[in-house]
Amino acid sequence: MPTKTKQKSNLLQIILQNPEEARTAYRKVKKKQLSKNELENLFKNEKAKTAWDYLQDRSTKQLVFGGGAGGGKSTLGVNWLIDCCLKYPETRWLMGRAVLKTLKESTLQTFFDTCKRRGLERDVDFKYNAIDGVITFIETKSTIYLKDLAYKPSDPNYDELGSTEFTGGFIDECNQIEKKCWNIVITRIRYKLSEYDLSPKLLGTCNPAKNWVYSDFYKPDKDGELIEYRKFITALATDNPYCDPQYIENLKNGDEFTRERLLYGNWEYDNDDSKLYKYDQIQDLFTNSFVEKTGEKYISADIALQGSDLLVIGVWDGLVLEKIVYKEKSEGSEIETLLKELAEQNQVPRSHIIYDNDGVGGYLSSYMKGIKSFVNGSQPLNKENYINLKAQCYFKLQEIIDKIWIKDSSVNTKTVNKKTIKENIIEELEQIKRKDADNDGKLAIIPKSKIKENIGRSPDFSDMIMMRMFFEIKVARKGIRKRVTVKNH
Repeated sequence: MPTKTKQKSNLLQIILQNPEEARTAYRKVKKKQLSKNELENLFKNEKAKTAWDYLQDRSTKQLVFGGGAGGGKSTLGVNWLIDCCLKYPETRWLMGRAVLKTLKESTLQTFFDTCKRRGLERDVDFKYNAIDGVITFIETKSTIYLKDLAYKPSDPNYDELGSTEFTGGFIDECNQIEKKCWNIVITRIRYKLSEYDLSPKLLGTCNPAKNWVYSDFYKPDKDGELIEYRKFITALATDNPYCDPQYIENLKNGDEFTRERLLYGNWEYDNDDSKLYKYDQIQDLFTNSFVEKTGEKYISADIALQGSDLLVIGVWDGLVLEKIVYKEKSEGSEIETLLKELAEQNQVPRSHIIYDNDGVGGYLSSYMKGIKSFVNGSQPLNKENYINLKAQCYFKLQEIIDKIWIKDSSVNTKTVNKKTIKENIIEELEQIKRKDADNDGKLAIIPKSKIKENIGRSPDFSDMIMMRMFFEIKVARKGIRKRVTVKNH
């Protein structure tokens, strides 16, 4: 009679070759979850093994397993949930995606397929309530809740998640949800953690995207600056021995977008035609040293008092941004004093100072006569075809971005939002996108609220740069074409 150890060692082979026999073997051995070695053999994927170890340790709280298509990302997630439900009775787990319909059509089917491979039978080992979107494991009474995590303007705080507490969570294609949603889900992971001595863990899987996943996980990991409790692993189809070779061949034969993102897992590649500025153009802002000063000085200021937004002020000589000043918290009197000092030191006339008049900035005109107020939603200058002044200025920036130089070298060293100023500027400008034209065909950009959802903060640095464009448009309106001076080489 075979020993229990031999029975366990043969289980994986049975599961992979014959799911029907696996169910019988599963009950004979009476094991609740696959051992670590069996799971590693099941994956045969070094990246997945590393991810699995992070899901078992004490220090990792957030893990993103992201990269190309076919890397076994969803398989990792559902295996983890299954294992936890079998190991920890009466626990509660989240399986989420931006669109519930897609979750049911894709991730849920991976769950069913994985259960078959593991010898778990529907209505015998687990039940699925399609109406409530709940999977219940019969023996342990542990549950998996299927959740729609899309952002809805009617529910900006994701109250539809309710007060439900979870033991852990898996979000498939986490790049499609908002950063705020990710953070809210984290706060809900606290159910029975002490009882089983578990760490709160949230697993996200995704393909490359230039949003909060890039800035919070991929980029810090690449730079060796990822927060200790976060981990990032790149997953590619070529890492997964179970991936169909024909699928990989199809990716190779796809267009450039498909190859870069889904085959090579290139997080830097982005062909979003709605973006106003190319990535290389944004990078060039910091090296366009051919742009010369004109002697005409300007100040543009994005105003913020106490709160989450920053006070950001730029001092310009022509289209050379010479100095960037920012403060995280400011009183009204401090802002007034700072602007007056900068204007005096840099000999900037008040008619060349512009500030954000929306919200807290509205008080300044009473104390600094002659400065220009910028109202984002006001009518565009010259009756041009834009939805408002803000859109007009961002499109003007698109027109002359190659003639601007951000000279202030402190952008490479000073940090805010846990990033250098340069990184903040790049991240913010990459978020500026065209919005579908309105009924009148007027050009527009996506709202600030959407950008805040994507990067988790207000685009204060890019707004400061954008407001400088007001003077370029004003010059054109007067029939005066200001020449941008460049060095002769």
